[in-house]
Amino acid sequence: MGRRHKGRQVHGWLNLDKPLGLSSSQAVSRVQRAFDAKKAGHGGTLDPLATGILPIALGEATKTAAYAMDGSKTYYFGVRWGEARSTDDREGEIIETHDHRPAAQQIESSLAAFVGTIEQIPPRYSAIKIDGRRAYDLARRDEAVELKSRRVEVRELRLVDVPDADHAFLSVTCGKGTYVRALARDLAHHLDTVGHVDWLRRTAVGPFTEADAISLDKIEALGHIPLDSDLLMPIETVLDDIPALALTVQEAQRLKHGQSVSVLPVASRSTFKEIEQGDTVCAMSEGRLVALVRIVDGGIHPVRVMNL
Repeated sequence: MGRRHKGRQVHGWLNLDKPLGLSSSQAVSRVQRAFDAKKAGHGGTLDPLATGILPIALGEATKTAAYAMDGSKTYYFGVRWGEARSTDDREGEIIETHDHRPAAQQIESSLAAFVGTIEQIPPRYSAIKIDGRRAYDLARRDEAVELKSRRVEVRELRLVDVPDADHAFLSVTCGKGTYVRALARDLAHHLDTVGHVDWLRRTAVGPFTEADAISLDKIEALGHIPLDSDLLMPIETVLDDIPALALTVQEAQRLKHGQSVSVLPVASRSTFKEIEQGDTVCAMSEGRLVALVRIVDGGIHPVRVMNL
């Protein structure tokens, strides 16, 4: 997940508004250089075609990146009817055309079929691994790509606008692993036509929204960025939904050295109403995140220790 070089120990999250044409990896590299950070990663891939929210994890925040990836995501996107593309977006080759163009009322009445827990086959050009190889690598070599259907969660899908007969603009809020390209493809089939994603913008990832996002141009124009920059959000930003336990300095030191801590003294100071055996919990000391821990057999065991 993390990219390392000889830079500074910078820790925290950056809410990046990724520009068009850059891969997520390229965006991470440029942010890492701007901060001169030793380690960096991201909290959920955006294709080069897409713009919008790309949470960047710096330093110890990379240890919490999975929680950003698991968060709810919202996208605003355009569908182009009448053309199926090899990649399910406008960057692919046209592989099929159709004369039918759905009306706004038809689109509206079809959306309910794609809300809730649905079955979805990911695009052939995706990062999913098949026998250890990425699906997009196989597809580029014209090798057979057989992707299995999987369940994804679509929480909201609404029609925003129909600017003309060939296009529709939609908004979707969905869970981890949902492909908007596949959603557009399948919606088109449901409407007795074909289609692809013409453009895509991600407007939210968990707690990261457009309201406090910053452009790459602005970051790179700042020059030397201090370690305590207001641009950085705390490591705990992506952990708001996880219960927290208050530890003493001594207990925190035990966790930092990879040792477990007894539950009983901690339970006397914290409520365990939301915590069950095996849950991952935030261990806090003096207002700072010490580690992600798991409670098993009467002990609090470190899972990911923060080296701050």
